[in-house]
Amino acid sequence: MGPNRSYTIESLDTGLRLMQLFLAHDTLTVSEAAGLLSVGRSTAHRVLSTLEGRGFAIRDFSGRGYSAGPELVRLSRPAGFGPAVRERLAAVLEHAVLRTGETVQCTALSGDRIIVTDGRESPRPVRVMPEPGSTHPAHATSGGKLLLSRMTPEQVCALYPREELPAATPDTLGSRSALLAELQEIRSLGYALSRGESVRGMNTVAVPLAGSSRRDRLALMASVPADRGDDAALAHLAGELRSSAALLDTD
Repeated sequence: MGPNRSYTIESLDTGLRLMQLFLAHDTLTVSEAAGLLSVGRSTAHRVLSTLEGRGFAIRDFSGRGYSAGPELVRLSRPAGFGPAVRERLAAVLEHAVLRTGETVQCTALSGDRIIVTDGRESPRPVRVMPEPGSTHPAHATSGGKLLLSRMTPEQVCALYPREELPAATPDTLGSRSALLAELQEIRSLGYALSRGESVRGMNTVAVPLAGSSRRDRLALMASVPADRGDDAALAHLAGELRSSAALLDTD
């Protein structure tokens, strides 16, 4: 069912739709915003001025256009990128790489993808390289599945409206039903696995790292070559990662 238009506050709806435009447009003039929203220029100008006053939009250097403001950027940014958070997590990553001997990374959920916010490289000759700033399909990674498991089934279905899921490798989960079933298992186990589902020949395990609200949640993930990352080894790594993640509770 769609929204009941009789309960819609038109000005709020226009403001929300305008903020969505900044997802696809670096800058917008008043005329461009009015055309894309099918509203008058005066309405577009008032909404942009309101957003500017609240920090959700800023004027560009030319003075003719607007771009996403600091509040909108902050609202859309996942956890793990702020300097204070990175400083706290650095000790966790250092502890984790020493305990596991494997490459460890922090991941945050952004829509249906994860972003690697930071990582530490394994000292072993054959190792997985950390990839800070990289993104991967959430349903194909242990960090992504761990974070998805902390959402309700309804929230997961909203992220994945179709039953068929895109495949990163032949081993990637292919259906939303299979994903929902695995997320239920992850909730029981307390950790998530990925066996060559994101990158062939690489297995990963992830545990919860921090945060109670959706935007604050992070996962701590260890990545290992498949030949030394069977299920037993990954379960052992999960225990080591939990010990490292517990350091945040002592801050």
